[in-house]
Amino acid sequence: MTGVPEQDRELSFLEHLVELRGRLLKACLSVVVVLICLLPFSRHLYETLASPLMAQMPEGSTMIAIDVASPFLTPFKLTLLISIMISIPVVLYQLWAFVAPALFKHEKKLARPLLVTSVLLFYTGCAFAYFVVFPLVFGFLTRIAPEGVAVMTDISKYLDFVMTLFLAFGITFEVPIATIILVATGVTTTAKLASWRPYII
Repeated sequence: MTGVPEQDRELSFLEHLVELRGRLLKACLSVVVVLICLLPFSRHLYETLASPLMAQMPEGSTMIAIDVASPFLTPFKLTLLISIMISIPVVLYQLWAFVAPALFKHEKKLARPLLVTSVLLFYTGCAFAYFVVFPLVFGFLTRIAPEGVAVMTDISKYLDFVMTLFLAFGITFEVPIATIILVATGVTTTAKLASWRPYII
């Protein structure tokens, strides 16, 4: 019976685990480095994130912190999330470096531009949410508040809400990448997509 000896297969598996661990450590290290660099600016980052809401709130209104630790934990959580977003290219590169040796040449040729484009589209979706969607949404929400109701949003709840919008628009802007992958893998065809266009719009 031919084939790779059991000992060699185990060694190869362990080598892959060691390489995977190294790639994960490098990815985590990149997040930690960015986080350390951004921590001194955590309060300013939160003020920047809150500015679309603050610009729409009535004069004299403020945001509030319900939990005792919110004034510290909420800016820290935001800074950590921003660090992860900034480190996405490094994380994806480490993932690519681990997976690439197992891919065929034509798969590598397709995957490289898709990885770069997907990151750019995600960032574009987040920017669209911040500069376009936030002013519209917060302007609408503050205007429809009933008479006598003071609009004072909790900083932690606000962060959860805007991060949900960032994620939603970031994923939405990935639709072109998903479409390319579906066509390339044969799940669907351009003719079918064209027939679905009216429903998608």
